Amino acid sequence: MIAVIDYGVGNLFSISSSLKTLGADVKITGNEEILKRADKIILPGVGAFRDAMAKLSKTGLDKVIYSEAEKGKPIMGICLGMQLLFEKSYEYGIYQGLGLISGNIKPITDVIPTGYSIPHIGWNSLDIVKNSPILKYVRQGDYVYFVHSYYAADCDEFITASSNYGAPLTAAVQRENIFGCQFHPEKSGECGLKILKAFLELRG
Repeated sequence: MIAVIDYGVGNLFSISSSLKTLGADVKITGNEEILKRADKIILPGVGAFRDAMAKLSKTGLDKVIYSEAEKGKPIMGICLGMQLLFEKSYEYGIYQGLGLISGNIKPITDVIPTGYSIPHIGWNSLDIVKNSPILKYVRQGDYVYFVHSYYAADCDEFITASSNYGAPLTAAVQRENIFGCQFHPEKSGECGLKILKAFLELRG
């Protein structure tokens, strides 16, 4: 069973639908016991970093994520969910993240050329820079769908794929059993389904 964390932030229906298309047994839940029983966990998210972390902390789900990560359970963060995996965010202030991956979340305006639209929104190609089990079905240059104004920085050793938007931006990361996609695999057509399929095939 795969659990999609429901903490009031995220496009849960699209993720659930994509996983069910792949034949997965999916539970959308904020229940600690169900999360502990799950074989894998997905942390979705849209919106502001500060608000999302506050909701995880208030519900105690941050502690559940820590404990399940320590057990070696595969965990994937998507979009804001990926950003929450990092140590710190500089989105409208400075806020602590889950700290499961070393690095910081910074505005893309720090690195992209003047004149590029913000947010980085739409289809963009992947540059695979390091082997990762969730990218095993993805080909160099495959397109995925992004919506973001902040990116994961100071994390080169964990980057598995980037995407160029005037400058290379972190697209996917991995630290052991912890995975992240800045793009939305559930909105990325066949390529996104391949990534979710590969995640489902992981063993904890």
